[in-house]
Amino acid sequence: MAATLSVNAILAILTPAYAGIEVFTVATEPMTSVPDDTVVVELDAPARLDGALSMDLPANPDAAAQAVQARMHSEDWQHLFKEYGRAYEAVARAWQLGIEKLPAVVVDGTYVVYGVHDVAQALKRIEQAREATQ
Repeated sequence: MAATLSVNAILAILTPAYAGIEVFTVATEPMTSVPDDTVVVELDAPARLDGALSMDLPANPDAAAQAVQARMHSEDWQHLFKEYGRAYEAVARAWQLGIEKLPAVVVDGTYVVYGVHDVAQALKRIEQAREATQ
């Protein structure tokens, strides 16, 4: 009997719970007052990596395919390949958390503040909400 897993179950396995501060944003919306131990995720990173891979390709499709193949055999490709992996893991994490808007500051995978670019301010709001519910 073949076992099937839902997408959420797969993501739960691949993306362990994170106890700490995670920030989800894009490159055009920089964050301020970010604590050193914060995980900052720019959700537009995969698109930027795509741009780097396709930069300066010839207009001819066959020549472009050859150029991409050559790039994929370069030493830089291994670094870029790892960056792709990290970028898409971060996108999956945002999806798993149900991030609805950017920027988002998440604490312990449970508390989220949207639209605040100052992480210290977002953390204060989360702390106030925690205190109000206790």
